[in-house]
Amino acid sequence: MLTIHTADEGGAVAVEGARVVGVGTLAEVQERFPGARVRSWPGVLGPARVHEGPLPDAPSPRERIHAVLKSGATAVLEKYVDSAELRSAAKRNDVQILTHPTAADQGRADLAVFDEAGECIATVCAGRLVHRRR
Repeated sequence: MLTIHTADEGGAVAVEGARVVGVGTLAEVQERFPGARVRSWPGVLGPARVHEGPLPDAPSPRERIHAVLKSGATAVLEKYVDSAELRSAAKRNDVQILTHPTAADQGRADLAVFDEAGECIATVCAGRLVHRRR
């Protein structure tokens, strides 16, 4: 399924499966991909973040990974994923485990939308909407 994500600033990203397949203004992307589902978000759309520190505390590994996703990050550093349970939770949720912050897959559809206060409104990880604050 093809989805176009757009936000207040007017830029848009077309996502098919786990990959970015087009970028531009909303009008340009809609012209290139007619009939695609459009998700409009309030705020600023951009690439998802890499969570570069220890993972947030939470009762379970799944909830620790979810806290990362809620922050607008879709990748974590390997040195902070220090148990088999955390690695498993990250992999189940398509969260990238990186050896270095710049090693993320750049063509993968990892997006985040942030409001004017810098709070994450939505996170798309490998093409899937995994967090939405509304």
